Amino acid sequence: MKTTRLSGILLHPTSLPGGAGIGDLGREAYAFVDFLAETRQSLWQVLPVGPTGYGDSPYQSFSAFAGNPMLISLDSLVSDGLLAESDLKDAKRLPQDRVDYGPVIEFKNACLWKAFDAFEGNATDAQRAELSRFNEQSSSWLDDYALFRSIKDGSDGAEWTKWDKHLRVREDKALYFWGQNHTREIAAHKFFQYVFFRQWLHLAHYANEKGIRIIGDVPIFVAHDSADVWAHPKLFHLDAKGNPKKVAGVPPDYFSETGQLWGNPLYRWDVMEKDGYSWWMERLRATLQLVDIIRLDHFRGFERYWAVPGTEQTAVKGKWEHGPGPKFFEAVQSSLGNVPIIAEDLGFITPEVEHLRDQFGFPGMRVLQFAFGNDDQADSFKPYNFPHGCVVYTGTHDNDTTVGWLTSSGAGDSTRSGEEVSKERDFVLKYLGTDGHEIHWDMIRLSLASVARVAITPMQDLLGLGSDARMNVPARETGNWSWRFLSDQVTPETRSRLGELTQVYGRDPRRTETSHTEPDGSNGKPQ
Repeated sequence: MKTTRLSGILLHPTSLPGGAGIGDLGREAYAFVDFLAETRQSLWQVLPVGPTGYGDSPYQSFSAFAGNPMLISLDSLVSDGLLAESDLKDAKRLPQDRVDYGPVIEFKNACLWKAFDAFEGNATDAQRAELSRFNEQSSSWLDDYALFRSIKDGSDGAEWTKWDKHLRVREDKALYFWGQNHTREIAAHKFFQYVFFRQWLHLAHYANEKGIRIIGDVPIFVAHDSADVWAHPKLFHLDAKGNPKKVAGVPPDYFSETGQLWGNPLYRWDVMEKDGYSWWMERLRATLQLVDIIRLDHFRGFERYWAVPGTEQTAVKGKWEHGPGPKFFEAVQSSLGNVPIIAEDLGFITPEVEHLRDQFGFPGMRVLQFAFGNDDQADSFKPYNFPHGCVVYTGTHDNDTTVGWLTSSGAGDSTRSGEEVSKERDFVLKYLGTDGHEIHWDMIRLSLASVARVAITPMQDLLGLGSDARMNVPARETGNWSWRFLSDQVTPETRSRLGELTQVYGRDPRRTETSHTEPDGSNGKPQ
């Protein structure tokens, strides 16, 4: 196995500066790639990039295959001649330091529809042919997605279980007549996907040319209100009306005394197994067209998952049920080859989960914020116990920022007592030999110096930001996913310091000819 040491930054594109009230795939995204290359990073990790639904969470998407049109760069559409500069004038009224999703969605949707009308009226034959090729190549998921979105739009945004019965159960005649009467809306949603994929792939190619590979996030579960569940109801545990019989979550844990009730419908793994998990294979194949490495979220759910009755209001009354286990990953290898996967193996991890992870050579995760508590698993997160092949984070999108973790009052969002928090803080300062005034740099240094093969730093920690910059509080239904940074927050000192530490701790990809080694030891994207 290759031993190349790598590092990178965790930043979702919505958090980029610029854009129309939300980070996008335009020039600031390219500037961020340049920043990564300048500071000797080799990885950019993002959250799921699908179209967001309930709570604006990237983990509750309308599709496991589609891209989020809110990430489309409007400036690029101006350059393409599909929008005028004057169309963007109202963007200046949107906040630049956070995402105010309601106004952003309203403004960007209006602009995207203008761009669609301009394309319909003025596109060249070559452009129309390119769109046609995209539609044909993506038809296995795009047709259902565009139809789903058009019906949802025509139903005032209602969940698909509340649509007209004939559309809800996908009667052929009902779908045909809807399609005939809403050709423009369906074509528009396909166009939005065409633009997203075109912009994303151009950015990804630019990143690869700069020596930056993208780590994408694949949530194990999909949203109930999604094209995936509507189009493939037999793959999920649903009742006759399409409502989940049982849903996903986790039992009481570090973040919540009542557990986390995610609400995602659970898979009928026995049904999926009969056709070789073909829906999953298509999903992973589509993801690998966009990213270089997959972070497989909630990996433990492939061994066992927490199943909660669909009528419950908390995750307390659930039970562990068996996942597909090794049969699933054998199917992945048979269909897709040696896929570069990072296993998100956080939470209640059993020896069986560890065996499944190690059986297929997937690197697991270590989070430094979990290393200094008094619980049973803290020792496995201490750097001196890291396995060499793991991926270390100072924190993830679900954690407080490192500065917030150390300095916020009380136990915050966790189930720790005030006494436990105090002991944890005293221990981390003693462990690091610091007074904590630069705790973010102390933890970044610890991460980069560790034996972990890959070290990932959230952008908030690099900038030394407090709890106000947190991305997500698990189990909190609103107020998440809105953080953004401003360009002037990235100082020359930050750039210099990150680059120097990366070089000092042997993570500069330019120092070795094997700089393109994947975290699992494979090289390059599966084809």
